[in-house]
Amino acid sequence: MTTISSRRWILVIFGLLLAAGMVFLSAPTGARADAPDTPGGDQEQTDFYFGGVIKYDDQPVEGVTMSIEGNGFKAETVTDAEGKWRLYVPEKEEYVLTVDEDTLPEGVIVDPAQLPEGIQPKQGTTASFDVSFGLTGSKIVNLFLGEGERVTTSFWDQLIERLMNGINFGLLLALAAVGVSLIFGTTGLSNFAHGEMLTYGAVMALIFGVWLKVPMYITIPIVIVLGAVLGWALDTGLWRPLRRRGLGLVQLMIVSIGLSLAGRYVFQFFIGGGTYQLPGAGAPRDIVIGPIKLSWIDVTSMAISIVLLVAVAYWLLRTRIGKATRAISDNPGLAAASGINVDRVIRIVWILAAALAAIAGVLWAYFRPGVKWDMGVQVLLLIFAAVTLGGLGTAFGALIGSLIVGILVEISTLWIPPDMKYVGALAVLIIILLVRPQGILGRKERLG
Repeated sequence: MTTISSRRWILVIFGLLLAAGMVFLSAPTGARADAPDTPGGDQEQTDFYFGGVIKYDDQPVEGVTMSIEGNGFKAETVTDAEGKWRLYVPEKEEYVLTVDEDTLPEGVIVDPAQLPEGIQPKQGTTASFDVSFGLTGSKIVNLFLGEGERVTTSFWDQLIERLMNGINFGLLLALAAVGVSLIFGTTGLSNFAHGEMLTYGAVMALIFGVWLKVPMYITIPIVIVLGAVLGWALDTGLWRPLRRRGLGLVQLMIVSIGLSLAGRYVFQFFIGGGTYQLPGAGAPRDIVIGPIKLSWIDVTSMAISIVLLVAVAYWLLRTRIGKATRAISDNPGLAAASGINVDRVIRIVWILAAALAAIAGVLWAYFRPGVKWDMGVQVLLLIFAAVTLGGLGTAFGALIGSLIVGILVEISTLWIPPDMKYVGALAVLIIILLVRPQGILGRKERLG
């Protein structure tokens, strides 16, 4: 068994076990959440909230899931034994209140004849309502149930809409996964700090786009440049000196874990534990193509991702540095013997990977939506899953793996609770690796 093969398989197994453990430990134990002890007790309390009670035949209804969404914010709760619910929101704005009809008693809907004054169901629904505040910071919306026929979206329309969401998510995931794959291919390092590189990009967008009020079309190029500077600084100040000291891959991986933890809490120290919205987050989905509803943010995000991924593909296939990167990934010893400056290429790979991670962080902040100190680690497992699924060390495999993971994550919510959607993607990853251990585009290696 070769040393390179042994190390690669150790990293694959370790990554899978870590991913499985973290996802399953964080997954909820049941499909339905429990009601909080007091209305709103399961949320971060603010100065503004919507609340009320749900009744059917003058009796409170327990266990109904309520959600609120708007202005880049989303939250949900469950009615208690008295039918009471409360949803806190960050700002005094307009929102969409939705009752999960799957949690209502069979054959009943929210009775439109008993809705509070000024509130009507949104077109095409029986359980979603536009709500807004009055003069105070609270709004009471009491809902009464009655027999009726539910207006629902067909399965195929939901499938098509989630497929488009999955493609959008997969494309932004690919920006980060390609960087991880290039770093692994040239250095053998599984960079557990890559999630914080995404967070760094989102935080820089927050600083320039929100706090300094720089237009986003200028902020995005600034973020890309600052991401590249971060990649240069990391390789110059940390990774290159460690490589020259001859540290093994396991030691380097542990360093990346420590760097991840340090970076995460540095972000928390400077921006706090709250969630911040970038300009335009939560834009209305007013671009309608059949069952597909998109916002201009969605279209812009997909366009940016596609342009950058095509540019990276051209760089890998057509430029001298790109070809040198592929050569080092195939055989670093032979590449060095043929005159390629391996350290210089690795430096460029770190710069490129960090720049891609930074812009991916901005797009992730719009998709979530919101900028938060730990937002990078929330998507790190999916990045590793995409890289492993596509094939370790191959950028094009990372792209394919990202699209598969993104689509699976979004489509799986048709059958499983949204809180468990990442488990489905991981399960498919494990199944595919059992059939094809090297990944979709990975090379088959002899292990003995």
